[in-house]
Amino acid sequence: MGSTICRVTCMLNKLSSITFSDGSCFPLQALYIYNQMQLGDVVSDCFTYNFVIKACSRAYKFLLESGSGSYDDDVLVVVYSKGAEIHCRVIKIGFENDTCVQNSLLNLYAHCGLVSVARHLFDQIKNTSLVSWNIMISAYHRINDFESGDKLLELMPHKNVVSWNTLIGRYVKLGNVEAARRVFDCMPERDAVSWNSMIAGCVYVRDYAGALELFSEMQSDGVKPTEVTLISILGACAEIGALEIGHKIHDSLRACEHKIEGYLGNALLNMYCKCGNLSLAWEVFNGMKMKTVSCWNAMIIGLAVHGYCEEVFHLFSEMEESLDGSIKPNGLTFIGVLVACSHKGLVDKARWYSDHMVKKYEILPNIKHYGCMVDLLSRWGLLEEAYQMIMNAPFQNSAVLWNTLLGACRTQGNMELAEISFQQLAKLEKLTDGAYMLLSNMYAEAGRWDEVERLRSEMDYLHVPTQAGYSQINMNVQ
Repeated sequence: MGSTICRVTCMLNKLSSITFSDGSCFPLQALYIYNQMQLGDVVSDCFTYNFVIKACSRAYKFLLESGSGSYDDDVLVVVYSKGAEIHCRVIKIGFENDTCVQNSLLNLYAHCGLVSVARHLFDQIKNTSLVSWNIMISAYHRINDFESGDKLLELMPHKNVVSWNTLIGRYVKLGNVEAARRVFDCMPERDAVSWNSMIAGCVYVRDYAGALELFSEMQSDGVKPTEVTLISILGACAEIGALEIGHKIHDSLRACEHKIEGYLGNALLNMYCKCGNLSLAWEVFNGMKMKTVSCWNAMIIGLAVHGYCEEVFHLFSEMEESLDGSIKPNGLTFIGVLVACSHKGLVDKARWYSDHMVKKYEILPNIKHYGCMVDLLSRWGLLEEAYQMIMNAPFQNSAVLWNTLLGACRTQGNMELAEISFQQLAKLEKLTDGAYMLLSNMYAEAGRWDEVERLRSEMDYLHVPTQAGYSQINMNVQ
């Protein structure tokens, strides 16, 4: 009997700890094995309950983040109800005072949003460990109840690096990177999570140079970067075109034969695409064994933005045929395809893809899809069709669409639609100097100088600020 418990518990431990990025959820299988244990009257020990409660937490998180409506609220209720059932069994058997089990239950209720239940359990624990305090404080931060979190933090008898990391995470979540940095600088000790939180915070507020500087400091301090670190840094490299740094990261991963899959693979692929090195992007893409929708999208959009339209259409077809259709295109995929159509002026093809998106995949077009179509139609002279599309768009605030049409009217010389676009923009938002100057220049080209003077006077009266144009280049100063 003892060997049976040992084998099953070991399996529970493994399954409860793994959730793969391709969508397979081993924590759910751990719950299935636990149910089989109960049906088979296999005696459980405290380790069994610790692992199965963790499996409930991870299963709930997996279902919540799976997206696209695959699981409804009823399924989520079943998962945390299962956790509550296990809690009752723990009390009945007498494992409710086991520290690991207590912390696993705290974590479960916190992740399920049942913070009041978690707090009730926390208050009943006689000898609260540092882990218990940290879980409870994180639970309050997760629901933005910072006042309760601060009170607990003040009452905490001792703080460890996790406690400080929780506080950094809170400030990062609020976008207050300066406050996070003050905590970071005062920490008696730091771990990889501390650095990761700060780097992610800089990326969150678009301080990409700051993120790269922190990454350099992290390496100087001898802290080994984790996958989370590299994902954030590759994201920063993608935004500012720091191809050399991104390439060095890739070389280091290849040197240590690190498996490039999942989020890391997507980050590397996205970096190469945004930096314009499509040959290396292809290398990463083809080397990934498990390609998620995000992976396909990154490659399709990268090709589309750089004008490789035929490759986009071929890759889209390959995506539809791959793995018997288990990887389905989403709204972002079709934005990439429509951008490719726009580059070549393939109006009929774009219409077909828009129709295909709605009819086959039941994806309702959002403002970005409309934006792609309006841009395509406008740039290729179909202004009336673009105008009708904007009028029929199911969006109350479509200033971006009217701006697109207004710019095209200047190029195509359509004064009537330009005036309509300008008036519609005025209803939606405070007009910029760009909109005024576009219409003013059209009036000037038509010799309607009274209208030019009227617009200039209106700009002065409304104090519309004018922005000077500028260019940005990177210079390597020797």
